Amino acid sequence: MFDPISKVFGTLLSVVFGVVGNYGVSIIILTIIIKTLLIPLSITQIKQTKKMSEIQPKLKELQTKYKNDKEALNAKTMELYSTHKMNPLSGCLPMLIQFPILIGLYTTLRNPMKFVFAGNEKLTADALSQGFLWISNLANPDVLSNVIHSSSTLVTSMPGILPILAAATTYLQMATMNNGSQQNSQMKTMATVMPFFILFMGRTLPGGLILYWTVSNIFQMVQQTLINKLTEEESKKNVLN
Repeated sequence: MFDPISKVFGTLLSVVFGVVGNYGVSIIILTIIIKTLLIPLSITQIKQTKKMSEIQPKLKELQTKYKNDKEALNAKTMELYSTHKMNPLSGCLPMLIQFPILIGLYTTLRNPMKFVFAGNEKLTADALSQGFLWISNLANPDVLSNVIHSSSTLVTSMPGILPILAAATTYLQMATMNNGSQQNSQMKTMATVMPFFILFMGRTLPGGLILYWTVSNIFQMVQQTLINKLTEEESKKNVLN
């Protein structure tokens, strides 16, 4: 189902690898390309999240006022969205688009010989044997044994440096996204649980995918900071006018 997406990513990764000659660096460049293409959707999501945060007090007022009348509550809520030119579903669009991207990348990075190196076993082996920083093979999970050379079950099952970085940047990225906004209980739970989920899953996912996730988080934090500054300046101009 996701093979066509994986083939596109595999082709892009192959082209980049042909230029830079390092598989890890190629994944970083591919990440930047993907995130750059997704900037318009990310801006939409960020603006919708900011608007949703701004109207939270009014939403709570409506929920209190019409707690015994769901029909009236729904009508007033939609009226509030319309007044503020909001579409509550538009904030979900970037996440819906990024899901097949993640699955496609997972498939690509799980089987680089098929999707990146066109079945060339020697080229695949040469590319992966280069390693990246402390990781010997980005097609495999980054576990603690990559830095502590031991064959004990505990060491080989513990997350390595990259999953820890991915979890840390996930926390920081969500903190940046929610900075200055009023979080609902679901968002607070997500911000707490997600880093631990990434840390746990990082033990089993390809190192290349976790590298993508980490770089993606850093890109998102920089982007979020810049957009926040721009929207704040726009708000100040609107107040002055």
